Amino acid sequence: MTIPLTWLYVPGDRPEVMAKALSCGADVVIVDLEDAVAPDRKEYARAATAELLSSPHPVPVHVRIADERDLPALAGLPGLAGLRLPKVTRAADIHRAAARAPDIALYALLESALALEHAHAIAGAHPSIRGIALGEADLRADLGVREDSGLDWARSRAVVAARAAGLAPPVQSVFPDVLDTDGLAASCRHGRALGLLGRAAIHPRQLPVIERAYLPTPQEVGEAEEIVEAAAADAGAHALPDGRFVDAAIVAAARRTLSLTHRGQAVF
Repeated sequence: MTIPLTWLYVPGDRPEVMAKALSCGADVVIVDLEDAVAPDRKEYARAATAELLSSPHPVPVHVRIADERDLPALAGLPGLAGLRLPKVTRAADIHRAAARAPDIALYALLESALALEHAHAIAGAHPSIRGIALGEADLRADLGVREDSGLDWARSRAVVAARAAGLAPPVQSVFPDVLDTDGLAASCRHGRALGLLGRAAIHPRQLPVIERAYLPTPQEVGEAEEIVEAAAADAGAHALPDGRFVDAAIVAAARRTLSLTHRGQAVF
């Protein structure tokens, strides 16, 4: 199973864009029924999305629902790989969604101060939960944050909550300026340093930038290979020839790095 690094949002009321997105190279396509769709087009978007999901696709397709009324129309469709639940604030929101869409992978979006306070309870609320992430635009408004760095605590909070619940690291929120690829790359490097893994995109041109930023560098790969090889020869804690100390935690991190390199199944 490929570790997803790129998650492309597409509007649910644009069937031609949804179809095109499946061949853009994203690891996951997210059909958006919420913010990207005007209120008077919600029903049309729901029907168009259901049509798209009437058959499976090579690329996993998730849907960000507008509200729980979308669940009966989408649950059970063969092309649906996951549901993204907006504005989750507590574990009970997850239980309600899981009851109405059984056996579907759920991803909770934390978009308020209250959601952050309940982050770990949400992340561990139900076996169907596969991930959590921040909805940074709404969260920024809720907290009154003006600078991007003001969200770093919230990002770290989500990383810790996901790890504590045994989930993969959260996916970084979207970068709104589709023309500023340098800014996107710098922002991705910062997110990676905080422990996030991969990023949502709003345009296909952002996908290669995100992937490059989140894949290990050649130097990181070389160091990880050296650590894993040393651990295979000696399972105990020891120092490498260059003086770096290696123990079980460092070996585990090196293996995660290599699993990303090969885009295989990582253990988090």
